[in-house]
Amino acid sequence: QEPTIAIPITVAIAIHNIPEGISISVPIYYATGDRKKAFIYSFLSGLAEPIGALVGYLILMPFLNDTMFGIIFALVAGIMIYISLDELLPSAQKYGDHHLSIGGLIAGMAVMAVSLLLFI
Repeated sequence: QEPTIAIPITVAIAIHNIPEGISISVPIYYATGDRKKAFIYSFLSGLAEPIGALVGYLILMPFLNDTMFGIIFALVAGIMIYISLDELLPSAQKYGDHHLSIGGLIAGMAVMAVSLLLFI
């Protein structure tokens, strides 16, 4: 509804998808040695996001209001925090430097806190 908000969010999501695509395709390429297969799997993985958004929108369209958006955002934030703390952080500590992974976590939290303070 607000193009001044929607356009920067769309650009941010698009920019975010570049390293995400690289992080998906590089391990596939090194595992298979096939660039075409890595590209196809990365492309299919990238399609899941917009298709899921469209299906979710079509299902929830009759119920969308400010309360529903709050519930959806809270659920998604909780899922992302759970995955980060339960899956990603232990893996980073196992395969990398423990102090570096904790430092990265704290730095990421600080960046998010500053960005929230700047844009609210």
